[in-house]
Amino acid sequence: MKKPREFPFETARRLTANEAEAARKAIERKLGKKRPRRGRPPKGVEKYQPVSIRLHPSVITWAKREGKRRGLGYQTVINEVLLKATA
Repeated sequence: MKKPREFPFETARRLTANEAEAARKAIERKLGKKRPRRGRPPKGVEKYQPVSIRLHPSVITWAKREGKRRGLGYQTVINEVLLKATA
């Protein structure tokens, strides 16, 4: 019995983007449902921007105390105060 030859990967060409898209659409038509996308989903718009600032310890103590009283995090309290000051 003859040994099957291996696929010549070094001479094979890659699919173009159009060929890959056509194949994806053909599979979706044949199966009747969309194929799952691969990879990480696109990031949404960030609601907040990370910032590092130095604050006086009394400010942090006040914000933590106020946050505990209101049932919020101290960073939320600081954010609200800054938003009021900029409005």
